[in-house]
Amino acid sequence: MKKERTDILIIGAGASGAASAWNLSELNLKITCIEQGPLINKKEYSFNNKDREINKLNKFNIDPNQRKFNSDYPINSKNSPISIANYNAVGGSTLIYSGHYPRFHPSDFKTKKNDKIGSNWLFNYYDLEKYYNLNDKMVGVSGVSGDPAYPEISNLLPPLDIGYSGGLIAKAFNKLGWHWWPSYAAIKKSKKLKKGIRPTAVEIYLNKAEKNGVIIKPNSRVLKIKLSKNKIATGVIYSNKKNEKKFLKASLILLASNGIGTPRILLNSKNKDFPNGLANNSGQLGKNLMLHPLGFVEGQFDKFLESNEGPEGCSIYSHEFYETKKNRNFKRGYTLQLLKSPGPIESFHYLKKFNKIKFGNSFFKSLFDYFGRTIPIAIICEDTPNKNNFIQLDHKNKDNNGMPGIKINYKLSDNTKKMLSHGINQCKKLFRTAGAKNIIAFGPVKNTGWHLVGTAKMGTSKKNSVVNKFGQCHEIKNLFIVDSSIFPSSSGVNIASTVQAVSLMISDYIKKNLKNLIKKNA
Repeated sequence: MKKERTDILIIGAGASGAASAWNLSELNLKITCIEQGPLINKKEYSFNNKDREINKLNKFNIDPNQRKFNSDYPINSKNSPISIANYNAVGGSTLIYSGHYPRFHPSDFKTKKNDKIGSNWLFNYYDLEKYYNLNDKMVGVSGVSGDPAYPEISNLLPPLDIGYSGGLIAKAFNKLGWHWWPSYAAIKKSKKLKKGIRPTAVEIYLNKAEKNGVIIKPNSRVLKIKLSKNKIATGVIYSNKKNEKKFLKASLILLASNGIGTPRILLNSKNKDFPNGLANNSGQLGKNLMLHPLGFVEGQFDKFLESNEGPEGCSIYSHEFYETKKNRNFKRGYTLQLLKSPGPIESFHYLKKFNKIKFGNSFFKSLFDYFGRTIPIAIICEDTPNKNNFIQLDHKNKDNNGMPGIKINYKLSDNTKKMLSHGINQCKKLFRTAGAKNIIAFGPVKNTGWHLVGTAKMGTSKKNSVVNKFGQCHEIKNLFIVDSSIFPSSSGVNIASTVQAVSLMISDYIKKNLKNLIKKNA
């Protein structure tokens, strides 16, 4: 087996891996960022492609079981009401994300202390604030300062147009006296592109890291992390595009493969010292999976609203029901996120699925009674950690390198069910206030497991957690995790902003302590 060498190895070139690669790239070291997926030409991204609706059904499908890239791996979600969505390529799921880019609330970091539910983080919002600010600058976040739901957030780019539909719903929020605010968005205004300019982790971080000397290695799947006799990670066995197995030696390893990809690699790397998976003598690896259960409510109106125009998930949102309140029958809360209605092709598939459209003389009438006349709202529910929600290796279904896939074991908690029901009722009230003629609602939505959180728990003790506050594995000192696996709680918002802020914080810690880390691991 041919051997290669690097000083720092980052496994995964998505949101978290890209941020760490850039932050570490100023070091005078050889840094390699290895990615199981391909490098996709920017011109092919679906965001502003004229065929974007068709591409979302195949090449840019959010479901890896439907997409079936060589870089994808089987994910069995039969034992879960929510199926997993991700994207395996250089840039990761930022190639398909909506660009909705909120931060966590200060309360999200201490749910156990404040609300007697979930788990506390080992640092707080204000410890992370400078990394939020740095990441916002790198990304170019659009928005409006002064949101009462957050501490002050400044230096934002001009906000996106909330559109006619956003204005209509904003008026309804005002009538009810509920909080709403224009979305924080990883999207810049564009006169040429209706969907705006949506940078991915490639443009934000990886291209800059590569200019600083970081090696990006696509189409390279990590199969196992190898250890020395004294429990030091020595490198990885990976398979390249030709299915050749190679050993890549490294002094430090950072895992950045998302909330299922990271534990998958660690579980598959078991050895005599770690028979249940690498860094898993606590038994917590793969446990406490959180998925942000999503409710969906849609109001249909009498007139054409142009509700399909503009970025998909970046109009307005509400945190009226985000924090725990004593008069509710659940703890924590949710975001109401106004979405854009689907385009004509997606509208047709939606109507066909629910048998609301037929070919013939009434085809166009039934299509255009729906297209551009509906306003969808997502209810993004905070999920709480539960050891009975977990992932495991699926040895019956393997990828094209023979590595086991993943089986998801997940159930909605009673707290989540109550939260979903509450959110649906509030949205119905909102749409009635806005003048909708028809309202449909359901939840949880099946294909929405794109926020993968909590499977490599952060904690103070190796007896009941996988990593410390800096993402360092308790039992393997030169192995770090920089993705959402380590999050003790899920919040009630999209996780991308916090994923990258945490990655920047951990990689900063590595920079400041590099000599000691390498000396100890020599």
